[in-house]
Amino acid sequence: MKTATAPDLATPLPQRLLEQAIQALDRIPNDLIALVARLSIAAVFWRSGQTKLDGWSVSDSAVYLFENEYKLPFVDPWLAAHLAAFAEHLFPLLLVIGLASRFSALALLAMTLVIEIFVYPDAWPTHGTWAVSLLFIAARGPGLFSIDAIIARQARSRRRSG
Repeated sequence: MKTATAPDLATPLPQRLLEQAIQALDRIPNDLIALVARLSIAAVFWRSGQTKLDGWSVSDSAVYLFENEYKLPFVDPWLAAHLAAFAEHLFPLLLVIGLASRFSALALLAMTLVIEIFVYPDAWPTHGTWAVSLLFIAARGPGLFSIDAIIARQARSRRRSG
């Protein structure tokens, strides 16, 4: 008769080791994954936003890129450069502190799709990697280490007491 703690000696060692490794990976907390996803993708967009600035204003070179290289349809290049610089600073900041995280992730996902479709369609492996982080945050939330989690806990507490 097998016990819950005794290893199944009929199971080959490599299979037991593989099962133990998978069980260990299953214990990685989603809160940790969400935190790493938030900080990582925020850094990508923040750095991109920094390249568009000259001090506290959008640089002429950023506007030039939107006019001559990016050529987004339906959007004035000056406006697009300013909106991109703003978005690449606001949404990463919100992701880092974990406020409005799901909506920030969706905004950056939309930006990623625009970049992929209209600007750099051959960069899909990079954009796919960004999309995975952003989709995880949008679908699963920012995790325990976020202002969103604090707000949700307070809202639950108020509902229970009120």
